[in-house]
Amino acid sequence: MSLIITDECINCDVCEPECPNEAISQGVEIYEIDPDKCTECVGHYEEPQCQQVCPVDCIPLDANNPETREQLIVKYENLTGNSFVE
Repeated sequence: MSLIITDECINCDVCEPECPNEAISQGVEIYEIDPDKCTECVGHYEEPQCQQVCPVDCIPLDANNPETREQLIVKYENLTGNSFVE
């Protein structure tokens, strides 16, 4: 699944620069995650970096965008042009 930022977001700006896929951007009221770019950091890191730095823990999995690890790997490869290395 991709991740989503909930309305508990305090617009602290710490998540946006941590996203290796540039999936996070400032929305109308809070930061937003583009589900087409979010790979939960698969291919880059062991854990989603935005979740690691968020001070209010407002970045859960997006139940509206279910994806398997295999789908996230394919998305990573398409976004980066790199082959996934375990």
